[in-house]
Amino acid sequence: MTAEHTMKSVWRTTLLVAFLAVTMVVASRPVWATGTPQAGMAKSATCEACHGKDGRGIDPTYPVLAGQYESYLIKALSDYRSGKRTNPIMAGMAAPLTNQDIEDLASWYASMQGLWDISGE
Repeated sequence: MTAEHTMKSVWRTTLLVAFLAVTMVVASRPVWATGTPQAGMAKSATCEACHGKDGRGIDPTYPVLAGQYESYLIKALSDYRSGKRTNPIMAGMAAPLTNQDIEDLASWYASMQGLWDISGE
């Protein structure tokens, strides 16, 4: 084996390892949500019963959804649907949702004006 052949072999191996490393990093990253606020708004009628049309809740016992992080809302709804997070009301609401429904609803509520600081009031 010549030195040139050995060098080519080393470069091929290095490139293959680099390619595999990049592929693994890309594959391990979360897929970006594909929800849209418009679709979420159309699907939010049931949510409005407790969380209000503006996402701020009709009563202080209901969480404010407006302005929450999209990733948080996706995780919360997915966990309610799977039973990992327990709440009898939300479990029933999340059970029929598809992944796309969850992403759309999360996108809708995340697009709303966020929480405000009332500490000075």
